[in-house]
Amino acid sequence: MGGMKMQEGSGAHSFTLKDRAHAEITGVTDVDCFNDQAVVLITQLGAMTITGSNLNISHLSQQEGKLIVDGEFDSIE
Repeated sequence: MGGMKMQEGSGAHSFTLKDRAHAEITGVTDVDCFNDQAVVLITQLGAMTITGSNLNISHLSQQEGKLIVDGEFDSIE
């Protein structure tokens, strides 16, 4: 597990999930920890946890506050 501090990006918070295998999240201010079974992140609207298997952060933009996660999603809290 590891943490990644991100700068607050411009734009609104959004969460888009495609085929329960690809998520694009904006408004991300911090990635608290992550591994292949969970991603815990902080957004402008509060904490969010994604659980599943084979999870991978495929894109991270600190300037935009954008995060893309791929894998097999089980839950989003």
